[in-house]
Amino acid sequence: MSARNYNFLNIEISEGIMGQEMFNLEGKVAVVTGANTGIGQGIAVALAQAGADIAAVGRSEATETADLIHAMGRKCELVSADLSTIAPVDDVVEQTVSSFGKLDILVNNAGVIRREDALNFSEEDWDTVMDTNLKSLFFLCQSAARHMVGWASRDGDRGKIINIASMLTFQGGIRVPSYTASKSGVGGLTKLLANEWAAKGINVNAIAPGYIATNNTAALQADETRNRQILERIPEGRWGEPSDIGGAAVFLASKAADYVQGHILAVDGGWLAR
Repeated sequence: MSARNYNFLNIEISEGIMGQEMFNLEGKVAVVTGANTGIGQGIAVALAQAGADIAAVGRSEATETADLIHAMGRKCELVSADLSTIAPVDDVVEQTVSSFGKLDILVNNAGVIRREDALNFSEEDWDTVMDTNLKSLFFLCQSAARHMVGWASRDGDRGKIINIASMLTFQGGIRVPSYTASKSGVGGLTKLLANEWAAKGINVNAIAPGYIATNNTAALQADETRNRQILERIPEGRWGEPSDIGGAAVFLASKAADYVQGHILAVDGGWLAR
């Protein structure tokens, strides 16, 4: 194919090559928390398919995820960390940099949920969810950013932080007060960090998954009435797959999203549009 000069992009490319190069993560290193199953696994695999090596973080070893990544010829380091406290946060970053020599991308996916009427919700369940979903997320962002500011913006390269938000970042939900509060906090924190770190060469964005077919939603899928109600609300007419979230993560981690800051990308089949 003949080369065209796309002046509005200030780059010269061949047709068909732009997409490949803009989304190419070859040589990048990504930390993905909660990478053993579901959305975390989908994100880790998608980033590896785009060329990144992965530090897969979780309380249990993400051996299946590692096998999938190794089969692609990419590297995967298993990092054991219980993010219900901030104790292992710095170790996650240090182990990643020690193993791979760098850290380019952080995906904060690890999270927990507790269900109970707001009238009966316990302090223990409140703290458990907030500590994992918001407190550890912030301090992992901080630790990763402290590493990234040492090299970000050199030669146009940028650090990428992607937080996993929720439909409940936008909506209230029922019987999940601490989860709703934490995910609303993830949305606000994503914007604040983008404001502070954009000029330092770091992009901070979030993905808000809709209803995704994972082990965590198996009971909802099996409930005939609830499953029907959910599908009726989704214009796409189907449950999402972890790979749908993976594709969004590749975009936000890539050069294609270098000018995207503080954005919460809903990947929900149109749920919020209804």
